[in-house]
Amino acid sequence: MLDNPRPAAPINESSLRYEGWRIVAVCFLLATFGWGLGFYGQSVYVAELQRAHGWSASLISSGTTFFYLFGALLVVFVGEAIQKHGARLCLIAGTLAMAAAAVAIGAVREPWQLYLANAVLAFGWAGTSLAMITNTISLWFDHKRGMAISLALNGASFGGIVGVPLLVALIGHVGFASAMYAAAGAMLVLLLPVILILVGRPPDHGWHATAKPKPQSSAQIRAQALRDVGFLTLTIAFALVLFAQVGFIVHLISFLDPVIGRERAAVAVAVLTAMAVIGRVLFSLVIDRLDQRPASALSFLSQAAALLVIINFHNDYVLIAACAVFGFSVGNLITLPSLIVQQEFESASFGVLISLNTAINQVTYAFGPGVVGFLRDLSGGYSLPFYLCIALEVIAAALIMVRGRRANKS
Repeated sequence: MLDNPRPAAPINESSLRYEGWRIVAVCFLLATFGWGLGFYGQSVYVAELQRAHGWSASLISSGTTFFYLFGALLVVFVGEAIQKHGARLCLIAGTLAMAAAAVAIGAVREPWQLYLANAVLAFGWAGTSLAMITNTISLWFDHKRGMAISLALNGASFGGIVGVPLLVALIGHVGFASAMYAAAGAMLVLLLPVILILVGRPPDHGWHATAKPKPQSSAQIRAQALRDVGFLTLTIAFALVLFAQVGFIVHLISFLDPVIGRERAAVAVAVLTAMAVIGRVLFSLVIDRLDQRPASALSFLSQAAALLVIINFHNDYVLIAACAVFGFSVGNLITLPSLIVQQEFESASFGVLISLNTAINQVTYAFGPGVVGFLRDLSGGYSLPFYLCIALEVIAAALIMVRGRRANKS
């Protein structure tokens, strides 16, 4: 008589020896290059292409808007790609696409080439940014997913704090094109071996293995989600907040420069970015034990309060402190949606839903800087657009507290 098979050993996600933490390290490195070249790098590309070719800011900025919108369409399908092809192959594809985009941007000589390069960059962004990282980490983590995602996404801040200054310094030494080629080479040399060595098959006895079989297609899941109150309040709330957040941050130096001077304005931005890292790390310690909707509402309201201070007080230290308060929740706003989706929806739908949420948010915040700039020109100052941002944050704080029937039952 055959012995009964031994049950699989339970996963201890808290153990430092658990393989999932190696995946977090890979995703940290991926986020460093993804945000450094795809998100923060846009400000470098605008300045360098304008200087090299004399193109108008509106022409180059329209290429950036195209990048965000086309990238949002691609992000929708990231969850399905990982489900079909596996995390390792998708991470490799994202790395290759981002490296190719860096080469293409460095080779731009004509306006039409700018749009082509941004199209390639959109593929790279879809394969190295939030949807890819969140979906990948979800294959290895359940109970510690919030902490894992938060730690991995610190790479995004690292890409802005360290990656962009290094890119700018390299451009000063070897020129724009050569610097972009070097960045592409560095990404391939550092990331590809790490992915090939460290990223294997996710555990087959984790939470995703015991999830119910998916009875619906991805299209059906998306259609149902767009009729679900819980998903709609989650997505609209975060879309409004990210619209306000991105619009404010892009215009922050322009607002602070005439008030406290360029040097202190740069300090304020640096403090905001540093607090985003600190806030994400500290929040990661408790995020998995919190009810994420009230935590999100408090984050929104803290940003609204900080904006109110920034508009009405012109003292150097007060403004810098308010930027610190605003920055404390900046990093967490890209982590919280995935945790709410995990908490309120079926595991089998996670990849599709978080990709859809990310895409809608990206489409919305792509217009944030433009709308803030338009209202600033219309009104002659930043008070009107920043008060709009406050209103959006407050509306979002109320909206995020509206739970769907599925969440109420759980």
